[in-house]
Amino acid sequence: MPKELARIIYPLVLVFITCACAWSQEQKPFWNEIQNFRRQDSVAPPPQHAILFVGSSSFRLWKDVQKNFPDYTIINRGFGGSTLADVIRYADDIIFPYNPKQIVIYGGENDLASEEAPTPEQISDRFVVLFSMIRNRLKNVDIVFVAIKPCPSRRMLMRKEAEANALIKDFIKKQKQASFVDVYAKMLDSNGEPLADIFREDKLHMNNKGYTIWKDAIQPYLLK
Repeated sequence: MPKELARIIYPLVLVFITCACAWSQEQKPFWNEIQNFRRQDSVAPPPQHAILFVGSSSFRLWKDVQKNFPDYTIINRGFGGSTLADVIRYADDIIFPYNPKQIVIYGGENDLASEEAPTPEQISDRFVVLFSMIRNRLKNVDIVFVAIKPCPSRRMLMRKEAEANALIKDFIKKQKQASFVDVYAKMLDSNGEPLADIFREDKLHMNNKGYTIWKDAIQPYLLK
């Protein structure tokens, strides 16, 4: 190849490769949200050894979570409609940089509602993978799992949610510095149906009444 042509083509190839890599990264689910977290952290680094809330939109939409727990330092890294697999994928971005003293996890609900329709056993396995990743890197961190919640719009998934919760709870019982918060039972009426008045109009996400239930259930497990 003539040197003159090479000088033209090689820079173009490098640009193409760079753009392709960037495009590939941006195709990952919730990539932009994760990058927003990184930008926020670069401008105002959150404190180390805080309590980290990580998981799906049930945490993301809990905008006043810090006000709900005024005696604790909370970092909220709920994002999108994420699954446990997404939390695993981005653990290096949204868990380990903060070196938290405690991690509160909410996940599994969107996994069950996804097109791949994993089994309760597969949901439990995903949590075990995430739990093991965290323990390998942060050996003394306290880990709390908030039970997969029932909701009217996903009524057909309640049996699977209950089964996944039972499997995860059984796993956590055998671990040190780990807790299971059973919000599932607290969100049902006397007939075993999801309480109608604790959800927004979409019948999926919680309103303030729903978050009050969560606040009261979670607070006893938080570390001072």
